[in-house]
Order: sequence, then structure tokens, then C-alpha cells
Amino acid sequence: MEPNEAGTSPQDRPIPRLSLGSSSGLHYGSFVNSLSSLTPKSVEKPAISPPRAYIAVAVLCYINLLNYMERYTIAGVLPIIQKYFDISDSTAGLLQTVFICSFLLFAPLFGYLGDRYNRIYIMTGGLSVWIVTAAGSSFVTDSYFWLLALLRALVGIGEASYSTIAPTIIGDLFTGSKRLFAISAFYLCIPVGSGLGYIVGSSVTSLTGDWHWALRITPILGLVGLILLVFLCPNPPRGAAETQGEGITANSSYLDDVKYLLKNKSYVWSSMGVTAMAFLTGALAFWVPTFLSRAQVSQGILPPCTKEPCNNSDSLIFGGVTVASGILGVFLGTGLSRLLKDKLSYADPLICAVGMIGSTPCLFVVIFVASSSIPVTYLFVFLAELLLSLNWSLLADILLYVVVPTRRATAEALQITVCHLLGDAGSPYLIGAISDAIRDTKPPTVAWSFRSLKYSFLVCPFVGVLGGVFFLMTALYITEDKKAAERLIEEEPPPQDGTAFEPPADPSKAT
Repeated sequence: MEPNEAGTSPQDRPIPRLSLGSSSGLHYGSFVNSLSSLTPKSVEKPAISPPRAYIAVAVLCYINLLNYMERYTIAGVLPIIQKYFDISDSTAGLLQTVFICSFLLFAPLFGYLGDRYNRIYIMTGGLSVWIVTAAGSSFVTDSYFWLLALLRALVGIGEASYSTIAPTIIGDLFTGSKRLFAISAFYLCIPVGSGLGYIVGSSVTSLTGDWHWALRITPILGLVGLILLVFLCPNPPRGAAETQGEGITANSSYLDDVKYLLKNKSYVWSSMGVTAMAFLTGALAFWVPTFLSRAQVSQGILPPCTKEPCNNSDSLIFGGVTVASGILGVFLGTGLSRLLKDKLSYADPLICAVGMIGSTPCLFVVIFVASSSIPVTYLFVFLAELLLSLNWSLLADILLYVVVPTRRATAEALQITVCHLLGDAGSPYLIGAISDAIRDTKPPTVAWSFRSLKYSFLVCPFVGVLGGVFFLMTALYITEDKKAAERLIEEEPPPQDGTAFEPPADPSKAT
């Protein structure tokens, strides 16, 4: 939207800025519904007052932090849970797999609902499910592992309702640099919340002597977040930030949207890169604390865990490393993007590629040095996570400026489904299954248990290189795809008869 449009008459104002069809709601723009990467800076009057908007962002960030804390609390006490239920590595990996599978299956549904109905009501319902099921999982006894897995799947449904909708509210509250700051703060909660999950899980278990109590902290804090969400978060009109509170409407068929996205090379290649990153981070986040614990047991630094409570120091340290590397990585990635984007239009995917490929040698060091030097291993875990965290603040923006606003919800839903299905939904289980297969080739010993998990980790560096290649391919197309999205935003409106908006093949045929 051009800054001077507010002064034009209703007859002269280009309709596409406010309406791309005749439906009553933005049909497929649910990720952030943003024009921030496509339009010049403006001084539009916000639909929501700035103080209320900042309070809303703070509440959304708080809940997002709790989401990721809860997600990785189990990983922080995984060796204890394995001992408690007497389960193998592959079975333990299922706890994360069922969670991610339910998350990816229901995320597109909540994205669809979030485009059409009151988003606060939807998130309130989802968070209620999350709180009840997360708290319920803390009361499962040792003969009901299947129930724990089922409750973890239900927790994924609750989180799906929030993760797919909350960013769209932030997108409707701010424009320009303020939106970038708000979204960066929201996604900063991913590494910080993940790290706090390890810290809280291990610390509470050590204090209480019972891992069940570790799963009760986030539901209690979640009740506070639920109350804050209901009373402090507005539900602004979709696209309100770019249209001075008027909102955006559009109508487009789902099939046309999918065809458009599959022809968008930057979107396709970057989605493949996101999938590789999800595979990598999912496997590392779930298994690294257990890997480092086994490494110390094999060296005689720690005794084997024969009864509860087990030593949780590795989860505590890993959590601190994740928080520190995540904060530094997000700020470094954002800073590099701002510094380089004016000089290199393909800076964002290039930074992502450097982060993925650069983490590969660090992962090799982690895998092969763990058996001899734990401090050096932790140093390279920090470096690997730092390089991977460069991408968190850039991945969302890439999708925003290569996809037109009315198709961003479809783009986000498809990307979530693919990256979780082929990424972190299966990687924890795959690593555990490979570890079990290798361990079964010899009589079980403490040292062989460590080495079997060590060899299974060799999958990760190769996936990191593959993800880097995908982002390099994105860099080849991103400049033209961004310009194409900008041209579509500036085109004349389609006939106002409710038909889908389809970009013409020839500019001379534009209506």
C-alpha cells in the first residue's frame, strides 16, 4: 500500500490494497498477513493503540516461551523417563514424534479457522486443551506409557492452535521495522524456551526427586498465560496494520493457491531448507543431553543410572547453552540481514546456507570428541547451535516477501506440514531406531550404548549440508520471485464477482 493512498478519494483508491476479492475475510494470509517486506515505510494510524499492541506482543511471547519450554521438558529428563518406563531409544523417540505428528496434522486446520473466525477464541480453546493434557501427562504411572504418548499427541493439538495463529495477530498490529522487531522477539522464544525446558526439567527433577513434577510447571504458568490472553490480547481486523484499521479481504481457490506456490521456486527451495533444519534441530534437541550423559558414563565421569533420580547436569548445561546460543544467533542473524540486504538482495537465504553448512564441521567435532573431552564438546555444541540460530529470524521473512499476502496462510500451512512430516516428526525416532539397530549387533554394555547413539548421529551433518544446498538454490531465485510478488501487489484488481484472483500470464492482459 502506498503511503499517500489515505488522501485519495474512494473512487481513485486502488481496490487491491484493501480487497482482492469479494469474500468477507482474508482467505489465505494467516501466517503474518504482512506487506512489511513489500511496501515502503509509512506512517499509518494503527488500528490498536501502541501500548495495547506492545502488551499483546508481550503476552504472546510469554505463551510462546511456555510452549517451547513444555515441548523440551521431557527431553531434559529423557534418561530418567527411559529408566522409569524401561523403554528403548526408538520408543523414547516416539514421544516427540507423536507430538509433532499431531501438531502438523492440525496446524493447517487451525490456520484455516484462524482466517475466518475470532482468533482469540480459537487460541483460548487450544491453550485450554494444552494445559489439561500437559498436566495430565504428569500423573501417568510406569505401566501406562501408551497413555503418556497419547497425551503428548493431544498437547501437540493445543500447541498447533497457538503457533499457527499468534503470528498473524502480531502481523496485524505493526508494520515496517516495528513488525520486524515484534516478530523477532516472538521467534526468539523458540531457542530460549527450548533451553529453559531443559533447565526447568532437570532442576525440578533434582529438587523433587520425581520427574513427574517437571511436567507440572508449564501448565501452572500456562494458566496465567491463558488469563492474560483473554483479557489483554485484541483480535484486530486482518491486514489492519497496512490498511489503517480497515482490513483486507480476498477470495481464492485452494487449488489455484497450491499451483501458484509450486511454481514459486524460492518458496519450494526454502521450504526444503526449512525441512532439513527441522530434521536437524529436532534430532539434536531431543538426543544431545542423553548422548552427552552416556559419553560421561562411558568415560567413568558419571555412574550409570540404575535408579531414580538420575544425574541431570547435562540437561541443565545444554539448556543454558541453547538459551545463550539462541539469543546471540537470532540477534546476529537479524543484524547480518540488515547489513547485507541493501547490498545483496539474496542475503537472507545466503545467511541461512552459511548457518546450515557451517554447523556441519561443528557437529562432526561434537560426535567424535564427546568420548574424550566433554568441555570441548560443549563448546562445539554452542557453535553449532549458534550457526543454526542465525536462521530463526530470517525464515519467516523469506516466506513473507516471496508470497503474495492472500496466499501466505496456504504457504505457511504447507510448509509446516512438510517440514514437520519430513523433519522433526521423524528425526528423533529415526536416530533412536538406528541406535537400537546398531546396539543390537553386540552384547549390551555401557560403552556400546554410547557408541551406538554416536554412530546414529552421523546422519545429522549430512542433512545439514543438504539443507545448505537448498538455501543456496533459494538464493538463485529469490530476487526475481520477490519482484514478482511486488508486481502482483501493484496490479489492478480482478473483476469483483467473487472469482479467484489469479495472476495473468501476460501483463498486458491484466484487468
